[in-house]
Amino acid sequence: MPLITYREALRHALSEEIQRDENVVILGEEVAEYDGAYKVTEGLWKKFGDKRVVDTPISEAAFIGMGIGASMLGLRPVMELMFWSFATVAWDQIVNNAGFVRYMSGGLINCPIVIRGPANGGTNVGATHSHTPENMLANIPGLKVVCPATAYDAKGLMKTAIRDNDPVMFMENTLLYGEKWEVPDEEYLIPLGVADLKREGSDVSLIAHGRAALTCLKAAEILAAEHGIQADVLDLRSIRPLDEEAILRTVRKTHRAVLVEENKPFCGVDAQISSILMEKAFDELDAPVLRVSAIDAPAFYSPKIEVKQLPRPEDIVPKVLSLFS
Repeated sequence: MPLITYREALRHALSEEIQRDENVVILGEEVAEYDGAYKVTEGLWKKFGDKRVVDTPISEAAFIGMGIGASMLGLRPVMELMFWSFATVAWDQIVNNAGFVRYMSGGLINCPIVIRGPANGGTNVGATHSHTPENMLANIPGLKVVCPATAYDAKGLMKTAIRDNDPVMFMENTLLYGEKWEVPDEEYLIPLGVADLKREGSDVSLIAHGRAALTCLKAAEILAAEHGIQADVLDLRSIRPLDEEAILRTVRKTHRAVLVEENKPFCGVDAQISSILMEKAFDELDAPVLRVSAIDAPAFYSPKIEVKQLPRPEDIVPKVLSLFS
């Protein structure tokens, strides 16, 4: 299989879906002539023209609202946010319009829109550009939330998201855009709400999403090489819908769980998963459920301390070892 970057995988998905469906359009700041702030849409404007790849004004409230309205009338817009941090400017449109329109219309109006862009810290751009709002978005009934960790997952999930009749919030990571994975040339789809067991073990379950899943894989290698502990690494891939059965299955096998996310701990995704495990798998646990999250503070600006704010393998390994002491 070809080895391509995360951004190339997203670009391939967008290109294929534009060609497949005349209703798919891309809108956002600098997505057309400039090729996108992160070059995800590079070449698509030249390939498909002004009506399929459209530059918008610098107003998230305006262009997200426009995209939502267009989706209600039959288009399938893919909207690029330069940072998911800027989604707060369009919160009313995302929550009260995209999230609730199908319910409020009694199922008569769908909102098949994808809102995508980077949602991560670790890039030294300050607190106002480093939000990870997947937990906030997943709290809204009607919104779907996706967090791919690899190029393979990014392409398959993006194609599925575009074809979905509900609004999908697609959370990417700038630190992954240049990373490479094997991605098949032939078409494939990854269903939303299906987690992926990226490493199989028998002693402990590491459960994560987004880049944190890759951090867990590195921690699992250390645990195996230095401590003889074999870890399951479960990548959630989507937050809502959430693959509860996969979570319960891995914990019922290993009887120990460490939950890892780059989100803040208070009301984080892992808080929800911890609650699920306590309610539905309490008798399966041989130790408390532990969490490794970002430090609970606005994103640090200094690179030397920001790198310590997000979960690292050296943060995960001691947590796992404490379950066996």
